[in-house]
Amino acid sequence: MTKQPRGANRPHTDGLPKTEPLSPSQLHQNAAAKRMLRRLVQGENPPTAPLSIVDRLAGSPYANPMIQVSGVDTSARKTMDFALHLAESMFRYGAGALEVETSIIAVTAALGLKNIEVDITNQSVAINYAPKEQTPIALLRVVRSWTNNYAGLAKVHQLVTDIVAGGVGRDEAIRRLDEIIRSPKPFPRWMVTVAFGVFSAVFVGVLGGGPGASAIAFGSNLLISLLARQLGRWRVPDFFITAACSFVVTFVALLLWRFGPLAGIQIAPAIVVVGGILLLLPTGRLVSSVQDAINGFPVTAAGRFLSTMLTFGALVAGIAVAFVVGDMTGMETINVTETFPPAYVLWVQVVLVAIAVVAIGITEQTAWKLLLPTAAVGVVGHLVLIWGEAIGIGPRFAPALAAVVIGLLARVVALKMGAPQLVVAVPAALILLPGLTIFRSMYVLTIEESEILLGAGGMLNAGAIVLGVAGGIVLGDTLARPLTRSLASNERRRARRR
Repeated sequence: MTKQPRGANRPHTDGLPKTEPLSPSQLHQNAAAKRMLRRLVQGENPPTAPLSIVDRLAGSPYANPMIQVSGVDTSARKTMDFALHLAESMFRYGAGALEVETSIIAVTAALGLKNIEVDITNQSVAINYAPKEQTPIALLRVVRSWTNNYAGLAKVHQLVTDIVAGGVGRDEAIRRLDEIIRSPKPFPRWMVTVAFGVFSAVFVGVLGGGPGASAIAFGSNLLISLLARQLGRWRVPDFFITAACSFVVTFVALLLWRFGPLAGIQIAPAIVVVGGILLLLPTGRLVSSVQDAINGFPVTAAGRFLSTMLTFGALVAGIAVAFVVGDMTGMETINVTETFPPAYVLWVQVVLVAIAVVAIGITEQTAWKLLLPTAAVGVVGHLVLIWGEAIGIGPRFAPALAAVVIGLLARVVALKMGAPQLVVAVPAALILLPGLTIFRSMYVLTIEESEILLGAGGMLNAGAIVLGVAGGIVLGDTLARPLTRSLASNERRRARRR
């Protein structure tokens, strides 16, 4: 028997290139490349897989909550009642929809509830609990009132952090939330009233008004603060309260402008009115509405936008009525194109801005420990605004740029101090709003009918600046999230040690 040569029964491969077997390292590289390609095409999860509600916590200070209860909680109703009470308190104190949703998800997950769904629409919060093979529970809470209490909002934020860190059980959390709700606000009413006038006085100085204009702004704002409080006792709707306040501050400025020279008082009415209407602007609601729209809560954003626009309409109506009354009584024409050079050097303006932000914080009932950090953020934002205008980026983009810086710093400072970003961002950003543009545009629309297009353009310009500031705060908050992950972790570790 003859032995066949090796390869005699193999297919004929003459003329084809010979391939060498792949090494283990090359096989590993190919497998890694295939996995990367599959990830790029399909994503991390299958395209049709539902998104886990706990994934909504990604990017928030409450990511990866510590679960305190194993299995199904036998008293789920009590946990849901607590979560709804928490959400209602946060809404009343001015929190945005995303913050309320993430807090509910974090708290219910930490307290052992799975199969939770949360739905937030403007004034209502609904929670649905549907475990397998059990009777589902659906609860709804409607928020019917609001109040200025940033100190309470910061305490609620800290409570949620402690729950997520595993340091507080449900019974203790219920007790602490009741204490937060019952605790008095940091500042008494008389101090809030004085702070309202102090803000107007110092902000008039920042805009270029002298001591006389600041004194008039202080007095007129004390008057409208007392007026608003009395109208509130009479259950007058907020729209008419805001309109009445803007009417009074405008009419007082017009009267002093007309009759002041007889007594040796020289003021520009525009600069006095600006100091009066800025605190009437719904800055917090506007920022929350923009944040809700960006974060995927269109119904809540639409409701808050409508409320904000009504407040702007009330301001405009009050100013317009004051102009009409002044025109009927023989008021002389105001030069709305007048510019106001700085009345003080830069370092004095910086001090005035810091005082103004502290005064805003007092009116918003911010905690004592947050007043100076918030003032520092406001000063940085004001310096960025001056720098932006100096390099020529325009009067619309400069406030938006300053708002981005404020939003970024506010998140860092707020998490460092155990508070949500909104508590620091809103008081610090109020100085960026275009009160002077609103006044000038309303005067042109009301008195100079031949220049109605100019007035309408001015109002659109003011609206663009306001929306730019609100959007800039939200963008700054988003940009700061990668920088604050360690802060959130450190805060939770401190809570766990407590």
